[in-house]
Amino acid sequence: MKTQIWIAVCTYLLVAIVRKRLDVKANLYTILQVLSVTILEKTPILQALSGTESPIVEVQDHNQLLLFDL
Repeated sequence: MKTQIWIAVCTYLLVAIVRKRLDVKANLYTILQVLSVTILEKTPILQALSGTESPIVEVQDHNQLLLFDL
């Protein structure tokens, strides 16, 4: 349990340092989401984070059934 907490703290601090050094305006949560998706790609970090200022648009999946009718 202690190891997981330390890993989470270290990850948070590393992302905060990258955000500060690259002068990225996106919040830390958005940066972590982008990095989790592009972690295995050979894309430079600044290029991966360049489009994060725009709001996230939800894509509707037409194969997904609705639980409640709105």
